Amino acid sequence: MPPDTAPRSARRAVSQLDLRIEAVIGQSIDTLWAHRDRGALKEPHAELADRHRELAHAETGVTFYRTLLHRLSSGEFLVDAALLERIDRAVDQLEEAASARDTAAQRVLDVLQPIEAAARSTPSPGEQQITAHDQAALLAITGGAKLYEHLLTGRLSVTTASGTRIPYAELQRLQSAGLVARDTSHPVHAGQPVSVTDAGRAALAANRRPKPTEVPKPATRPGAWPSTPAQRR
Repeated sequence: MPPDTAPRSARRAVSQLDLRIEAVIGQSIDTLWAHRDRGALKEPHAELADRHRELAHAETGVTFYRTLLHRLSSGEFLVDAALLERIDRAVDQLEEAASARDTAAQRVLDVLQPIEAAARSTPSPGEQQITAHDQAALLAITGGAKLYEHLLTGRLSVTTASGTRIPYAELQRLQSAGLVARDTSHPVHAGQPVSVTDAGRAALAANRRPKPTEVPKPATRPGAWPSTPAQRR
């Protein structure tokens, strides 16, 4: 294949907006694409998947020409007029690819920003139900946790990497809410890995958002008599 020809790669390129998209849709980009291929997405998520495919393809072009330019300037080839011409052509192609990538990114943003605004204005049920106690448990599980069965008593409990113990009843509640998941392929006497789900991570992220600040009390008008606190008689 000629070195100046961009490849048609089936592998998805990582784009600059991947993490932002995954945060708002609550699933991975690969899952988004898979759902789109099965026709399981409704608007605007279907359009978001389509625009993201365009962006990923554009990112592939940028990566290709940047790699090509690095190879041409690495000292592998004799510096002559032909090499300089190829470098100039690669620079032009990289510039065109970057311009196409920026255009594709803006198209993704045009679809993504309304989705983000809707997510901020309408919290998910998981975000509304999480308590401070749930947050502490989820944070402990995030660092690594396993469900064990005591050999003598038969009691079940979760032990985290930090040493925190979480009762089995609490684990069941978090699991029924879709915030954590167990790997049941492992026996409980050896330890079943427990992990935080995408919904659990979204709930943690929502709980860390800054709370609205308290509205300051209006300043007293000059010359007005200060009000007496209710507890003072």
